[in-house]
Amino acid sequence: MRDYALSRREFMALGGAALAAPFLPGAAMAKLALSTETPLHGISTFGDLKYRPDFAHFDYVNPDAPKGGTFNFSPPNWYFNQATDSFNTLNTFVPRGDAPPRMELCHDYLMKPALDEPDSLYGLLAESVSIGADWNSFVFQLRPEARFHDGSDITADDAVFTFEALKEKGHPQFQLPLLDMTEVTAVGPKAFRVAFNGQQSPQTLFTIAEYPVLSRAWFQDHPFDGSEIDAPLGCGPYKVGFVSPGQTIEYHRVEDYWGRDLGVNRGLHNFDRIRIEFFRNRQAGFEAFKKGDVFYRQEFTSRTWATEYDFPAIRDGRVIKREFPGEKRPALQSWAINQRRERFRDLRVREAISLCFDFEWTNETLFYGLYDRSHSNFEKSVYKAEGLPSETELALLEPLRGQIPDAAFGEAVLQPPSDGSGRDRTLLRRASELLAEAGWTRSGTLVKNADGANLTLEILVRDEVFVRIDAPFVDNLRAIGIDASIRLVDAAQFQTRLTDFDFDLVGYALSIGAIPPRSTLVNLYHSRSASVPGSANLPGTSSPAVDALIDRAGAARNQEELTAALRALDRVLRARRDWIPNWHSANHRAAFWDMFGFKEPKPDYGFPVEALWWLDEEKANAIGKA
Repeated sequence: MRDYALSRREFMALGGAALAAPFLPGAAMAKLALSTETPLHGISTFGDLKYRPDFAHFDYVNPDAPKGGTFNFSPPNWYFNQATDSFNTLNTFVPRGDAPPRMELCHDYLMKPALDEPDSLYGLLAESVSIGADWNSFVFQLRPEARFHDGSDITADDAVFTFEALKEKGHPQFQLPLLDMTEVTAVGPKAFRVAFNGQQSPQTLFTIAEYPVLSRAWFQDHPFDGSEIDAPLGCGPYKVGFVSPGQTIEYHRVEDYWGRDLGVNRGLHNFDRIRIEFFRNRQAGFEAFKKGDVFYRQEFTSRTWATEYDFPAIRDGRVIKREFPGEKRPALQSWAINQRRERFRDLRVREAISLCFDFEWTNETLFYGLYDRSHSNFEKSVYKAEGLPSETELALLEPLRGQIPDAAFGEAVLQPPSDGSGRDRTLLRRASELLAEAGWTRSGTLVKNADGANLTLEILVRDEVFVRIDAPFVDNLRAIGIDASIRLVDAAQFQTRLTDFDFDLVGYALSIGAIPPRSTLVNLYHSRSASVPGSANLPGTSSPAVDALIDRAGAARNQEELTAALRALDRVLRARRDWIPNWHSANHRAAFWDMFGFKEPKPDYGFPVEALWWLDEEKANAIGKA
């Protein structure tokens, strides 16, 4: 299965003081003998927990925030199988179908992250977790008061069902981390044990601790992997209210929500209703915001941000336009080149394609200078490789020599700057040379391989705005002989084609955890995920060397080891050119009707506005939105 893996003996050797420490709350750090079989109220990868047992609330919330009102917004991010253009299922935990964003609010999870710490989780459904003596099992103790929305008890049997179902039929984000799970069993009415085979990452606990618990009884009458508009029975702070399939969904706050007074929830979930309207394109959504039908919007179109936020509600102050600091988390924003297609397997072809994108011209002409150039798969973080490899990085890379591109041993690969003309002759000449070296010869306006086939490339997009951005890229690709085109499809077809890896080149953006979990790295880059429909391994990366570096990152015992492993991984990924990094922004560009209260500064590791903010009735009255 894996070319690099810790043996059981090696894992146990690491599983003493050095490896135990990352999992322990601060009070236990000095007493490593208590590291196993000890109920922990929270877990932190590489440091002390900020919040002690029975803490009142997170520091970044307003515990006295009023409840009420409706928050109608355009979600800036989404998870699992969710889509923002339409929806055809309310089961968000499976790979097929398009679920609406924020279905996750209808469900609770074993533990919950603190957004002012980079890597800490605190008990939600689970009041504690214990680590088995062999480090290969974890026991979660569910809270006695935990209930589903119909009043039924949440039991260990429900948890067992959930883990088994997610391993067999769940979305890859849930399924892949469970491949090393050997069994999940109830050890009491409210306690269950998850066991692994010893090949799992030390970070596995942090992944499964954010899993939901679903109702076995409800799914007895509904297929787990079915695409249904019936909402699965949940237990979270919201439940599905009004639904117009494909067009609108409302989530209604659960008045008697079982977990409303827990420290992890106090001050959160303040709106009575969260409403999401679905629009086929960005411009329609923007027009709805301008009219006041949508109350909050993060803007991702630079032209709109620079030129179109000049309407009456902006001018008279009813709408606020401002920037919020971005999260202190690594970000991936790139094009994926699908190596499941034979013509893209040669690294030289991928590099040639990358040379045809003129960021400098695009940023100046189309982006109004609002973006920065991306070079890394871990942009905006300490994991971004810079300059020459350190001694520690070289120690990880040297055993892989011959399996990875030589460029990984030199200066970290950068996307070369252009002359800003839109058609840099030097870069295009080099791209043509690379195609020739890879066996593609010019025949008229196109290049062909030895069999006489054209080198074709279709860029898959789902919004007209990307057609405008990608058109100059396509012109440059055609200039070097690639038969390039853009295919604009609707949201449902776009998601289906991504799930089935039915594309040549597609754009993708993802915010990664501040301490990137191995499960995320596997989902993005590991051989395990290359053939799993719905995974984020869009290029189809399948490399024993990449797998080895992911495993080393997953086995890191401290921040220094993790940083070195991820920088080495970044060097290899950039040298392989599976992804073409394109651009990123340092901040959130947001606009909202001035009717909300919120605490500043925002937390460093998340910005769930719909959970953090509240309705300010005085402000709402002042602008006629009460």
